[in-house]
Amino acid sequence: MAPSPAPISPSLRREARDLLLVAAGAVPGALLRWRLEDVGKGLEGVPNGLIEADLVANLIGTFLIGVIAGQRPPRPRLILLGGIGFCGSLTTFSSWMLEISLALRRGRPGEALAVVMISLIGGLAVVTLGLAVGRWLGRLRFRR
Repeated sequence: MAPSPAPISPSLRREARDLLLVAAGAVPGALLRWRLEDVGKGLEGVPNGLIEADLVANLIGTFLIGVIAGQRPPRPRLILLGGIGFCGSLTTFSSWMLEISLALRRGRPGEALAVVMISLIGGLAVVTLGLAVGRWLGRLRFRR
């Protein structure tokens, strides 16, 4: 008779669940980022669409991070699925650095600086807006 398998520990179950939540959010986030870049390439007058697509993706993701972070009480599963998974794959530091390095390579330091400033100032603005929306949504949830 074969020995029975060892029971799966609760911490291993929790880790597997957390991994699945992050992965379930990461796939649609990455797909949205990819599609935004394709849309950016099709815009008239846009040389490659990368800068515009990354800026839109980063601002959307930053707003959503604010909404998620504004939830009270904190919602760990939402943070894993939406914050780390979806927004983490939608917004990436490496793509932002790629935008800046390509602008510098093309001899456009002003464009590189604009990307940095718009991303930072815009990111701070939309995360603040997202936090306010998240708090407002949290208050609505508790009124019901």
